Amino acid sequence: MNLRSIIIKELKMKNEKDIETVDASLRFQGSLPITSDELLDKLDNWKIEYKLYSHKPLRTVSESKGVQDQFLHASEGGGHIKNLYLRDHKKQNILLVTEQDRKIDLKLLKTKLATGRLSFGSAERLLENLGVRPGAVTPLSMITGIKKGVTLFIESDLKSCSYIYAHPLVNDRTIGITITALEQFFEKINVDINWIDLDD
Repeated sequence: MNLRSIIIKELKMKNEKDIETVDASLRFQGSLPITSDELLDKLDNWKIEYKLYSHKPLRTVSESKGVQDQFLHASEGGGHIKNLYLRDHKKQNILLVTEQDRKIDLKLLKTKLATGRLSFGSAERLLENLGVRPGAVTPLSMITGIKKGVTLFIESDLKSCSYIYAHPLVNDRTIGITITALEQFFEKINVDINWIDLDD
């Protein structure tokens, strides 16, 4: 093997290791289409109020529950959410925002959303269409999603929450934002909210 081949092999191995270490935290925000800092700057410039919290990286609802003692409890009006990036068989991209413990049946959901057969989108498509990595999916990622034709659905029960807690494009930050302020954000980025009743 010549020197050039060895160098190429070493670079490839280095890049593969780098890819494995990239996660959804603030540390790698520079690799996103819109950084978390840029998003927060926009909220500030638009005078949209929010409360910012920093914490360890959270990848799942279960991990999120471990830091929720710093937020309003659900019984106090805290809106703790999960965000599902979905695609139907016609390649329509969907972001569904629900209460964190809501059980979702994709077969039933397609009828509620009036879509084709649904499945979860890949990490690559998530980054391409919503500009975030797994663990940082958020209604705020519609700032990229609007440019990619993603349709937003939000569970209508969340309208009664005092605050919605959502990641600002990275999973080691959370913002608390009122429904009114969240609606102002969507208005600024020209996103229509499809409120959906998920109760049977």
